[in-house]
Amino acid sequence: MNWIFSPTRRAALASLLGLSALAEAGHAWAQQPVLRIGYQKAASLFVLQKAQGTLEKKLQPLGFGVKWVEFPAGPQLLEGLNVGAMDVGYVGEAPPIFAQAAGARFVYIGHDPAAPRAEAILVPKDSPLRSVADLKGRKVALNKGSNVHYLLVKQLEKHGLALSDIQPVYLAPADGRAAFESKSVDAWVVWDPFQAAAEKSIGARVLADGTGAPGTPDVVNNYQYYLGERGFVARHPQVIEAVFADAVERGIWLKKNLRQAAELIAPLQGLPVDVVELALRRYEFNVKPITREVAADQQRIADTFHALKLIPKPIQVSDAVVIARP
Repeated sequence: MNWIFSPTRRAALASLLGLSALAEAGHAWAQQPVLRIGYQKAASLFVLQKAQGTLEKKLQPLGFGVKWVEFPAGPQLLEGLNVGAMDVGYVGEAPPIFAQAAGARFVYIGHDPAAPRAEAILVPKDSPLRSVADLKGRKVALNKGSNVHYLLVKQLEKHGLALSDIQPVYLAPADGRAAFESKSVDAWVVWDPFQAAAEKSIGARVLADGTGAPGTPDVVNNYQYYLGERGFVARHPQVIEAVFADAVERGIWLKKNLRQAAELIAPLQGLPVDVVELALRRYEFNVKPITREVAADQQRIADTFHALKLIPKPIQVSDAVVIARP
């Protein structure tokens, strides 16, 4: 998820989107305003909304259509927002921090509640490792600059270790899974649904996730964020409210109908139904406006990433929060 927002990459993304697609979209916009939503297949609620067509119905009275734009991961999604290819997106904690450090034009417009169990440090089922402290000197695979990078740092701190005490191996999820299965690494830090897939298919064991010991604060919150292009959010507050309303309704339905939701989502994510259901159980789906407390949590991650030299300069998360309520 560590994506550099350079002009070269912007041009590459624009080329990837394709001039013909942009022309087609431009023709559609001339007839009807369209909300362009950036999503990832791993973002289960957006996948459900797309499959059920509920947001289209919610926006129809406002005269807006919906265009779904798929991205492989959060950093590319943020770059898509920055080059004007989308209006609203949904990502984890890390991509917005890198995007803001690179000057991307977005604002935080909402968040889903904490999901500390939806990311974890995994070890093989027959691993001798029993505690995070046992990772000292070991090879640990993770996606550099992602949410799980922060999880790993905080879990190591909790057990008296630093990142320099282990051997980080920076790999994207697919490569991380391959290294984990071949046992070329000792542990793998990853998020759902990749986490659930490893648990279900190869018996991976959770060494630690984002939760704390009973009666203590969680180690990390693992919020998920709704983001919007700054100008679009200012011009179309009713559209943003409709997005929120539909997300809340679909989230309530999903939690009441977990198996049915998993059956709808699984073929679109290319995963078994039981894997998707397990992942869904570890997320909360109830979008809320950004509060000072949530922004402060995001600021702590930004400060940590700056201290680790993952971002080139310090940032103020509050500069990208325009819809903030007590």
